[in-house]
Amino acid sequence: MTVSLAEFQTTLDALLKPGEFRDYCPNGLQVEGKDSISTLVTGVTASQALIEAAVARGADAILVHHGYFWRGEDPTVTGIRRNRLKMLLDHDINLFAYHLPLDAHPQLGNNAQLGLKLGFRPEADLDPAHKSKVGVWGVVESPCSGEALASHIAQQLARTPLHIPGSAKVIEKIGWCTGSAQNYIELAHTAGVDAYLTGEVSEQTVHFARETGMHFFAAGHHATERYGVLAVGQFLANELAVEHHFIDIDNPV
Repeated sequence: MTVSLAEFQTTLDALLKPGEFRDYCPNGLQVEGKDSISTLVTGVTASQALIEAAVARGADAILVHHGYFWRGEDPTVTGIRRNRLKMLLDHDINLFAYHLPLDAHPQLGNNAQLGLKLGFRPEADLDPAHKSKVGVWGVVESPCSGEALASHIAQQLARTPLHIPGSAKVIEKIGWCTGSAQNYIELAHTAGVDAYLTGEVSEQTVHFARETGMHFFAAGHHATERYGVLAVGQFLANELAVEHHFIDIDNPV
């Protein structure tokens, strides 16, 4: 089935509510292509490899978590930015990107979907003031040791996590936030969790985990953020009857 660009965009904005977020990039339609969409490709990042894969599948639109035009970047259209934009424009492909809105959606977002994948049941936001709108804490549906949880994460995400062991022999309460949310470990500690899981790690994160006795897991920025865009793509396929392909361009970070 073919849907108009306007209807596609309206459906996405109604679902993800980008107007509710102060973000580091524009959310929504970033590059305009053809005015009708029948084939959608989703992926984590709008890399050259993803665009090439989308072209090979005859995509009319690409939906990603990490798009373009980030705050503080050099705005000139040169180098890899020029190459990416040229391929999108040459093939008349629409590029949609949603950053924080895709992290935060309570059912289809990155954090919600990662929780489903790993068997974590969310209870509340990590940030009680709701300033960030991302990051949650909840309970582990099958409480286990830190070593067992590390093994479970590796099995589910196909990525061995960095594990900084904590003092709890059994992890029952956990905080998590996908991507580069290692600084949210302090919010997790305030929430009284046994462990905190995110994508990336910084040098100071290790010391904070050790000195507070929290288990800490860094399971990869890319690996923790595959599932939200996949879920939204499946939603759009069902809602708008478009053809959908999720393409995982692996990234070790």
